Amino acid sequence: MTFSVHDHGAHHADRCGVQGQAEILDLDAELLAEHIASITAWLPVKANPRQILDLGCGTGAGTFALLTRFPEAHLTAVDSSVSHLHRVREKACEGGVADRVRTVQADLNATWPDLGKPDLVWASAALHHMADPDDTLRRVHDTLAPSGLFAVVELAGFPRFLPDDAPKARPGLEERCHAANKRHHAGQVPHRGADWGPRLTAAGFTLEGERTIAVNIEHSHFEAVGRYALHSFRSMRGAVADALSVDDLVALDQLIDIEGPHSILGRDDLAVRTERAVWAARRT
Repeated sequence: MTFSVHDHGAHHADRCGVQGQAEILDLDAELLAEHIASITAWLPVKANPRQILDLGCGTGAGTFALLTRFPEAHLTAVDSSVSHLHRVREKACEGGVADRVRTVQADLNATWPDLGKPDLVWASAALHHMADPDDTLRRVHDTLAPSGLFAVVELAGFPRFLPDDAPKARPGLEERCHAANKRHHAGQVPHRGADWGPRLTAAGFTLEGERTIAVNIEHSHFEAVGRYALHSFRSMRGAVADALSVDDLVALDQLIDIEGPHSILGRDDLAVRTERAVWAARRT
């Protein structure tokens, strides 16, 4: 999202490990930049925040959108991945905002470091990865400055790329892959898809806004859609291979074979279709 988390930090555990995950996060930031900006513009801030905390920042999609939206703010970017934080620092230097960004490596399921008293906390695709998300909500509440705002962004739907009748040999393959992937991760990520509104209220927040952002980006507009789709299908393969039929697995392998005639990179009918759910809650 890190548009987040790093559901995208974590919902795509790429077969290439951290590097592959970083590539997906960067593609996510590139393709969804307009949508992330629309979320930051919608946030019901009472005054422009001076201190921002980005929990599960990934490679910085939310980090830099927030710094653009609030040009006077300084931001603390927190993630468990040293590699992701290194990428955030590189981007901050490239963008001329290194003096406004502090990075903190931390496992938020363990002891929280001193993160100051931010006016705004942003958690994109991060909460559902917490071992005890309700405890995390209480910690955020106590960390925020009085009247501070907490923005929660979560995947309301994983990205889809193919038309329903594709690929020609195995129509509906993508939905079967996602169904198998959901079953595979059900026990590992039980809080994915939660309604965070009541849980925010239970943690002491006042809910001030909720919305869903629909995303539909056609391949013809962005060459990166093909690369995003490729990484996404590659990332799913390990989780779904045992659950697919032989014919489905063959079709999946043909899609992710960039040298083959059925490579997903050769398709001109791709689109990124997904949704993001957003909650804005205030510490009162």
